[in-house]
Amino acid sequence: MGLFGNNEDKITPTQQPSNVTNNTIGQGTTLRGDVETHGILRMDGKLIGNLHCHSKLFLGTEGQVEGDIFAQNAEIEGEIHGKIEVADNLVLRASAVVHGDIITKKLTIDPGAIFNGQCHMGESRPLLAPSDNSSEAEKVEDNETTEAE
Repeated sequence: MGLFGNNEDKITPTQQPSNVTNNTIGQGTTLRGDVETHGILRMDGKLIGNLHCHSKLFLGTEGQVEGDIFAQNAEIEGEIHGKIEVADNLVLRASAVVHGDIITKKLTIDPGAIFNGQCHMGESRPLLAPSDNSSEAEKVEDNETTEAE
């Protein structure tokens, strides 16, 4: 009940819900379509579609994603063609190849990693789901640029 030393007031670390499992997509596996997971994801295969990982993503050296990635944290060793949005910490290892924009709070790029795109960094933000409105926003920006010329 008090502020100091009462066993009833112990703070316990948050734990992953018991119904959430860790996932592995093995080398030689190709998935087509959008994937959403609440557990940690280790991916050594190929995904053609968007990935929404509410935990941590490990993309191995043989891993490939052709689509947008949304994750809480991510460590990339493989190849990505699409936007990456990470709420907290993104690490691009030396073997990583990224063709697309990055939005993250913290970014680490190891020597040897390849990144072609724009990067926006700042405060931690809630994970955003893939949006169909992004293409409309790009069209509006393109029209405004054309009209200004």
